[in-house]
Amino acid sequence: MTAARIGIVARPAAILTIAALALVGCAAREDEPTELAPAPSGSLDPAAAGPVEPVGEQTVIASGFDVPWSIVRLENGSTLISERDTTLVKEVTASGQVREVGAVPGVEPGGEGGLLGLATLDMDAAEAGAADGNDADADDAETDGAAGGGLWLYAYITAEADNRVIRMPLLGDPGALALGDPEVVLTGIEKAGNHNGGRIAFGPDGMLYATTGDAGDTARSQDPDSLSGKILRMTPEGAVPADNPNGGSLVYTLGHRNPQGIAWEADGTMWAAEFGQNTWDELNLITPGANYGWPEVEGQEGVEGFVDPVLQWATSEASPSGLASTRDTLFLAALRGQRVWTIDPATSEAIPYFQGQYGRIRDVTAGPDGTLWMITNNTGGRGLVSENDDLLVEVRLAPRGAR
Repeated sequence: MTAARIGIVARPAAILTIAALALVGCAAREDEPTELAPAPSGSLDPAAAGPVEPVGEQTVIASGFDVPWSIVRLENGSTLISERDTTLVKEVTASGQVREVGAVPGVEPGGEGGLLGLATLDMDAAEAGAADGNDADADDAETDGAAGGGLWLYAYITAEADNRVIRMPLLGDPGALALGDPEVVLTGIEKAGNHNGGRIAFGPDGMLYATTGDAGDTARSQDPDSLSGKILRMTPEGAVPADNPNGGSLVYTLGHRNPQGIAWEADGTMWAAEFGQNTWDELNLITPGANYGWPEVEGQEGVEGFVDPVLQWATSEASPSGLASTRDTLFLAALRGQRVWTIDPATSEAIPYFQGQYGRIRDVTAGPDGTLWMITNNTGGRGLVSENDDLLVEVRLAPRGAR
């Protein structure tokens, strides 16, 4: 099995248009073996620098998920998965057992809304941040009994009247985790049947970032007073950081249609993946305060005042959701495109893997021992459901060209 290699360009000035180039199938057809050629001995050092690529056999870690959306790996060896429509958080233990942690209260699933992104934060770190004067108020929530002495589980949810961010203490030990009582972090993000955004993650600066969609009203993306069509940046308690681009505003960047992936390189460089409308999906290099153009611009149009994406794909080749950065490589999960794009951020060379092999892929994250984990999303009504869907899959990574 080989991956189709796409032309090399420099970042960020030179831009690559992927859809115009012919792709060679990078993953097995249904009647072909699903095994990649084994990597040479010594090429799988998990500490090796990148860029890297998937190699070897893939391993199904767990199966039977119902519209999974987000993967969060914990230091205790367990992994948490959110299910959009059931509103359940599920735990995958280090041994691969799957159990229910609990249903997240207040979620009102509908269309593309429901229980979406997850993120975790050490409670001690949150309290330290609140005490340093950058946050509006210190947190006074009860935290006794939280897992490992203190983990907040954050969730981006669609509620009755809006999209919002909440957090809950994560209680108990691996194999017996439970959710504590929720508290609200942020409310007032417009909801709709689609374009709800929904990815949350803590950046290297300790701030919480959230992607929001335009909720079906394109004008919101250019409205600086709206929380929709944006990447938001907030303290762990939901306050406006003092160093945000515009004083008193949570808006970090604007002009987005429906971003669902954010990731940071080791040097702090931030990236975001975004659904286009009918023509171009995007990978954007994120700069504080920048305007990414929607609805005035879709893809690379070179319009003054708007930032063009570094990469663009035809919507049939991407529909990007989760985004991960590990070992000097970006990994982008594609839904309609049914593949994982691997991207060298230093050159913008993009290579697709697993094309059509697992169906729709919703999220990706760095796995243990230098691996990549990905979760499929075929049970949401838009994919062809196979036996045991949806799947949590692991694949090894090795330096590009080492196979």
